[in-house]
Amino acid sequence: MKVDAILPANMKQVAAEAARLEGLGYDGLRLAELNHDPFMPLALAAANTTRIELVTSVAVAFARNPMSMAILAHDLNSFSNGRFVLGLGSQVRPHIERRFSMPWHKAARQMREFIEAMQAIFDCWYKGERLQYVGEYYQHTLMPDTFKPDDTTGPRPRIALSATGPLMTKVAARVADGMIMHPFTTEKYMREVTIPAVEEGLEERGVSLKDFELDYAPMLAAGVNDEGIERAVSFIRGRIAFYGCTVAYRPVLEIHGWGGLQDELIALNRLHETDEMANLITDEMIDTFAIVGKPDHVIDEMLKRFGGLIHRTGFSAQGLEDEELSGLLEKLRGT
Repeated sequence: MKVDAILPANMKQVAAEAARLEGLGYDGLRLAELNHDPFMPLALAAANTTRIELVTSVAVAFARNPMSMAILAHDLNSFSNGRFVLGLGSQVRPHIERRFSMPWHKAARQMREFIEAMQAIFDCWYKGERLQYVGEYYQHTLMPDTFKPDDTTGPRPRIALSATGPLMTKVAARVADGMIMHPFTTEKYMREVTIPAVEEGLEERGVSLKDFELDYAPMLAAGVNDEGIERAVSFIRGRIAFYGCTVAYRPVLEIHGWGGLQDELIALNRLHETDEMANLITDEMIDTFAIVGKPDHVIDEMLKRFGGLIHRTGFSAQGLEDEELSGLLEKLRGT
């Protein structure tokens, strides 16, 4: 199991922090597209490391087009000597239309075309095939030699798709190299919904699950003492409440009999009652969605719940000495 660390997006800190995290023994650095572009910091990280993988977790696909995303992915992958993993996500419709001013269609179908188009572009660049992708939403049929990258002797970028529901999960299995599961999931949902959907999509494609990377970094409330754990639990309680408002995530709640919670959370969210939202999240919900405790216990529980199920994860805990953290990473990695 590969173990990733979250990389800060602050451009002034990235170089030193990336080198430090690589030295601790992490396998990957993951960076989400939130209030900064993820590609520029990862380029700095690539320049200051030699082994560690670089993961966008996630970049917003629909804020761009397949060609612009393919160029970004190729350049960073080539520069890092094949260490880049392009993690993609759809975001939600209001953000795509109102924040990015980009078109939103049927999300799963649009995402499938987006990745198919990228794969067609990579086939053109890396295999010399003619670019001829014509879909409902994306058409790419022009690629003069002038615009082809000339550094294509290495591996093509790997694509991992962030997915929660069955439709997007099947898209990931059918067209991507791996899937990033949203933190708002549970072991039960993973075993009963996610894995069967992945297996169905891979079977259609003729690909084995061992050749498809499943990436899941659970929510962790880890601390070296009771005070640290309590602070972490408080943060996780608010995070679960926030995620619980997203309509697309309702099936995760429903599989545990908590579907009605979303209606209450949405109503409170409209009133900006964030404290009241957090108060609706019970200890049982926290223990189901997150892993709580001291670092050793958290590692043991991660292995118990997800060992043998996933290929990539994330782990961090405040207050650990570097040597202790390195030992925990080795324990988690060794499954």
